[in-house]
Amino acid sequence: MTNPGRDTLTTDRLRLRPLLPADLAVVHGWTSDPAIARYMSWGPNTESETAAFLARVIAGHDFGIELAGEAVLIGSCAIYPDEAGDTGELGWILHRDHWNRGYGTEAARELIRYGFTELGLRRIIAPCAAVNTGSWRVMEKSGMRREAVHRKAFWARVDQEWVDEYGYAILAEEWVAPA
Repeated sequence: MTNPGRDTLTTDRLRLRPLLPADLAVVHGWTSDPAIARYMSWGPNTESETAAFLARVIAGHDFGIELAGEAVLIGSCAIYPDEAGDTGELGWILHRDHWNRGYGTEAARELIRYGFTELGLRRIIAPCAAVNTGSWRVMEKSGMRREAVHRKAFWARVDQEWVDEYGYAILAEEWVAPA
């Protein structure tokens, strides 16, 4: 990608900033938690797996989620454009102490805005385990629509079972910039 965009994004309540190797202890607090990593394609992580993740983050694509004005890291999020720079995939994870406060939706909306206005994407997608109600509700609140149900397509590592996967998306022409 020739222009990965900005390193820091802000919303009313959040600051999305680069993840750093120095964030290891905090990030490992959620990447090692089976309840948090339950419906991720990775984890729960060992400390060395979390360190390896932090070593390969990409500025302008991977972000730490901080509470604005507090410099308290509560999660991470990312948007990854495909090779053509046409479609981006987004995702997020929050420490469970910060679930159900709207932070995931706020971060997702900012990544969608960033993807369309600064990365020039045409389409943004996000998959999730169908049983992960919190995740698909964030997608719907962010203006994304469910496009597909893939039966038994996602391996839930913590539960050791195949579960259905939802595919969500939004097109640039469907996105409405916040007033």
